[in-house]
Amino acid sequence: MGALIGLAFGAGLLLVWLSFGPPREPKPRTTPRLSERMSDMLAQAGVESVTPLALVGACAGTGVVVLLVMALVSHSPVVATAFASMAAYAPLGLVRMRQRKRRADLRELWPEVVDNLASGVRAGLSLPEALTQVGARGPEQLRSHFVRFGEDYRATGRFGPCLDRLKASLADPVGDRIVESLRLAREVGGSDLGRLLRTLSGFLREEARARAELQARQSWTVNGARLAVAAPWLVLGLLAFNPDGVAAFNSAAGAVVLLVGGGVCLLAYRLMLQIARLPEEERVLR
Repeated sequence: MGALIGLAFGAGLLLVWLSFGPPREPKPRTTPRLSERMSDMLAQAGVESVTPLALVGACAGTGVVVLLVMALVSHSPVVATAFASMAAYAPLGLVRMRQRKRRADLRELWPEVVDNLASGVRAGLSLPEALTQVGARGPEQLRSHFVRFGEDYRATGRFGPCLDRLKASLADPVGDRIVESLRLAREVGGSDLGRLLRTLSGFLREEARARAELQARQSWTVNGARLAVAAPWLVLGLLAFNPDGVAAFNSAAGAVVLLVGGGVCLLAYRLMLQIARLPEEERVLR
């Protein structure tokens, strides 16, 4: 009993001593959470009506459906599990493909948006008016975002929150830079905004031209590598229609062969993507 009282007394003294120390400030997050990254991915893919949870559910549902279908067709649980694992990635892969395509399209459109803003500023329009006119004269794919900005600004008259909603809707690094440049110009003023926008437009055009040239040069190599990775699984899919042809995979050795083969294919594919990947601009101005 004496030891217990002494332990409680010591713990109380420790808590009292810690209470006099400086408060610990939470460490700022340097990387976004998984849900934030998935939300950005969906927004950049143009799939605004789908939530991250719905995307995860679609992946799980696709995997379960393919698992049941392949189990009925091949009568091999191992082969069915292998194809279900690949099918579960299909919705996520589709969203990522749309994200890459939309970002490539926007990379060609942002210089036109910047030119519209620069011409509006040069014509004497206010920043809200210059942004609103992009919804009428800008690229077709981006008009809806700027139309919503104009509606928000007419409804609230608050430039900062409307810019925040525009930035969240665009979910693009270039859009972040443009929005923050306009916010800074609104807050501190200055006559260099038009020059800054024209310089940014020229830089974006040069970057898009160089990236398009590099992608054209490496497209044949990347597509060939993807075909080489997919070929063994296409053959296995054809064999699955003959239950006798995949009976060997029902053993432990067959499962190990599929597992090792899948791991090698995944490693080779990821390595190919890493080697062929062009640098992508991150959203640092969230």
